[in-house]
Amino acid sequence: MLATPPDFDVLIVGAGISGIGMAAHMGMKAPHHSYCIVERRDNLGGTWDLFRYPGIRSDSDMHTLGFDFEPWRHEKSIADAPAILDYLDRIVDERGIRQHIRFGHKVISADFRHDDARWHVELEKADGSRTHMTANFVYLGAGYYDYDEPYDPGFDFGEFEGQVLHPQFWPENLDYKGKNVVVIGSGATAVTIVPSMAREAAHVTMLQRTPTWMFSRPAKDAIANFLRKILPEKLAYRLTRFKNIKMQDFSFKLARDNPQKVKDALYKKIEEALGPDYDKASFTPPYNPWEQRLCLVPDQDLFTAMKAGKADVITGHIAKFEKGGVALADGQFIPADIVVTATGLKLAVAGKIAISVDGEPVEFNQRFYYKGCMFSNLPNLAVVFGYLNASWTLRADINSDYVCRVLEHMRKTGTTIATPVLTPAGEAAITEDDVFDFSSGYIQRGKHIMPRNSVSYPWRLNQEYVVDRKRMKDDPLTDGILTFTRAGANAQRGEEQLEAAE
Repeated sequence: MLATPPDFDVLIVGAGISGIGMAAHMGMKAPHHSYCIVERRDNLGGTWDLFRYPGIRSDSDMHTLGFDFEPWRHEKSIADAPAILDYLDRIVDERGIRQHIRFGHKVISADFRHDDARWHVELEKADGSRTHMTANFVYLGAGYYDYDEPYDPGFDFGEFEGQVLHPQFWPENLDYKGKNVVVIGSGATAVTIVPSMAREAAHVTMLQRTPTWMFSRPAKDAIANFLRKILPEKLAYRLTRFKNIKMQDFSFKLARDNPQKVKDALYKKIEEALGPDYDKASFTPPYNPWEQRLCLVPDQDLFTAMKAGKADVITGHIAKFEKGGVALADGQFIPADIVVTATGLKLAVAGKIAISVDGEPVEFNQRFYYKGCMFSNLPNLAVVFGYLNASWTLRADINSDYVCRVLEHMRKTGTTIATPVLTPAGEAAITEDDVFDFSSGYIQRGKHIMPRNSVSYPWRLNQEYVVDRKRMKDDPLTDGILTFTRAGANAQRGEEQLEAAE
């Protein structure tokens, strides 16, 4: 036994969907373990509190973006940020989680020391002062992008005298009534902002360099709402969740197996909304559906704004920004009072925390994912990186459940260190895979910093939720790879631990 226990058994980084989900799972499945959530901001919610741009909403249905343990009760399954925050607030209050959250605490560094089997964590408080915590296990729920700076494509705004802003740092009380707005980008953020701003702006143009595949669906799930009326709440939620997971899985696989069939279906939906004379080229990307994430258009709101003459979509390359607007390479000029650069996010690994083991810095691009949850030869640390082809929370749920099983196994066996051990011989035998088989710009820009990926389980961040859920639940914890040891026992350094595992 160590002389003094750590401050907490588990330190959860981030009070967004991932962190709150882990805390809730611990309350149900690892109740003997203490935990603390540290959040750099002054409120919970992560992405849903940070982004304040007009119309911010989910682009996944809330029956899968919601947790497996907490039914979504709202009528709309495509929900706005305030509704999602209400959902999270209710969970933290009903489950006694709020008292475990420390706001205004930004994690700067974390060093795992084998001799006392704990993480030594340095944090910066809101007033700039530093504080320290210790924890046996760290769960990273800090998301996947840089909270401090978005992707900057390097635009030269030259003579442009209007406002320029990025969705990640939306100004409070922005007045755009009666103004011309140009939103640069064609991803989920742009597709959300354009119809929302079009309600008050004189005109909004979505200026895209490359089109994105778009699909429309009702914001309300009629089947979900019907089931909720006739069945107990939890059963109705479970059935709707099952339906949506199966539909997501089917749609993704169909797009990979028969892309033309999916293209035709997407075109048909757009034509129903815009009429047969719509500009097909503006909705035809140079890649197949689901090679990048599809953009959701709930209740056809973008198409409705376009038909009303309040919005349009223009494809082109920017020549320069001039006084009063944007000049394109083909000679077009788009008037603009406000330019919104919805040009994407910048990926970040591990919340930009300086992670080390026994003082040695950890380079994540040299580590392999283990079951999409932990990393090779990195003890007592788990992470959430959600699905690219499904809802983020699906991975958060199964990873939380898995870590709770690991924690309970450690408690019952008296072990204090859990490490997915990858020997040099094992690593040499791995055939690597592209960790993200997606062509999205933000994915491609950040691949050099991301952990490594094998073609086969378990050294893999997989993109098949149904398969992952079964394997994470049914495969034994003691698989000959995840190694459980005690502080100081043959594990003072990584090399010794590898020898012990061999």
